[in-house]
Amino acid sequence: MIGLITRREYLSRVKKKSFIIMTLLGPFLIAAFYGAIIWMAIGGANEETLHLIAVNDESGLFQEDLKNTGRFQFVKTNNEVPVEDVFGQLNIPKTATLDQPKGIVFVSENSLTLTERSALVNQLEAVIEKQKLLRAGLTESTLDSVKADIQITEKISSEEGIKESNSAVNAGVGFVAAFLIYIFIFMYGVQVMKGVVEEKTNRIVEVMISSVKPFQLMMGKILGIALVGLTQLLAWLILSGVMISVISAFVGLDQAPQTMEQAGMNAPVAMQQGGEAGQVLNAFLQLPFLKLIGAFTFYFIFGYLLYSALFAVIGSAVDAETDTQQFMFPVTLPLIFGFVAAQSAVINNPHGELAYWLSMIPLTSPIVMVVRMPFDVPWSELLLSMILMIFGFIATTWLAARIYRIGILMYGKKASWKELWKWLWYKG
Repeated sequence: MIGLITRREYLSRVKKKSFIIMTLLGPFLIAAFYGAIIWMAIGGANEETLHLIAVNDESGLFQEDLKNTGRFQFVKTNNEVPVEDVFGQLNIPKTATLDQPKGIVFVSENSLTLTERSALVNQLEAVIEKQKLLRAGLTESTLDSVKADIQITEKISSEEGIKESNSAVNAGVGFVAAFLIYIFIFMYGVQVMKGVVEEKTNRIVEVMISSVKPFQLMMGKILGIALVGLTQLLAWLILSGVMISVISAFVGLDQAPQTMEQAGMNAPVAMQQGGEAGQVLNAFLQLPFLKLIGAFTFYFIFGYLLYSALFAVIGSAVDAETDTQQFMFPVTLPLIFGFVAAQSAVINNPHGELAYWLSMIPLTSPIVMVVRMPFDVPWSELLLSMILMIFGFIATTWLAARIYRIGILMYGKKASWKELWKWLWYKG
């Protein structure tokens, strides 16, 4: 019976025009979204507005050394009030000295951006540092000559042996995987909740309950929507692969191996000679992809199943979608907390105590463990987390089913957390 309900849920959704359109346009929309972010980031970083700044330097520390740049153009003034046609005025008091350059004030009608403020401070600091060097009998060229350029190649010793690693690559791969799971759980978990509310509102569920058990109805809906999500994800992966192949052929990336071979270079040598970019690519290619894909698939599926059972409970407890807000935040709080923690504490210390325990708790492990995976999590920790995840799913589904069987037939009564607790232990 669960199979029939799953099939009905799956077919009714994949045949919708909205599903087909989103499946086809999804990769393009995602690519456009990230492309826009990158374009704005690069454009914002490269965009420099030239500001005319008047300098009233009563201390005499900066009069000769403030050089015009692509961001600032400096002019001298003796007035404390900003002159016309300038963006702002820099007032340096007589009390400012090399050892204590205090009391500097910037006056303007509009605030500096964070980047502009940092650039101005850095320029002032550079002037002070230069004058201190001259006072000590040193020159900038002398200081530059003693500077060293050190580059470190990361390698880790794991169960598979010693291999190259890169913390930035590991963090990036882990975060992307966690983000996909996070979005998938919310997107399709909410669909489960809406489906339950819709069937309950239309009284369709009363007819269905006469033929199937509430648990079968709940699991059929959850599994059906899960298959819809997996179908869409698989389609996106295939379309993305085709897009990457076409783009690679268009820009000539597919000719890179032949070019290196003609030049007498093999891939590892080329990567080593490619500097930092080559090290990043080499670290990416040495990631344990089978282990990563296996763990991602497991947490992708079981994370959805666990949370969708909770979303189904929310749907069964209300008569309209507008009533779901009181239950949504407490239910999704562990997922949100795991996602936020993964961006900071877990990435900064993937083998710390916080990362370890969050990757063991079933409500947070779908996010946290996939972030930790590129950092070479021991098999013992991974298997323990998976076992706890399975038990967590079973326990959550059992509890959800007990509430669902009562709530799905309850009309006209505004449910509360206290009421859900009663339904959980109701016998009948």
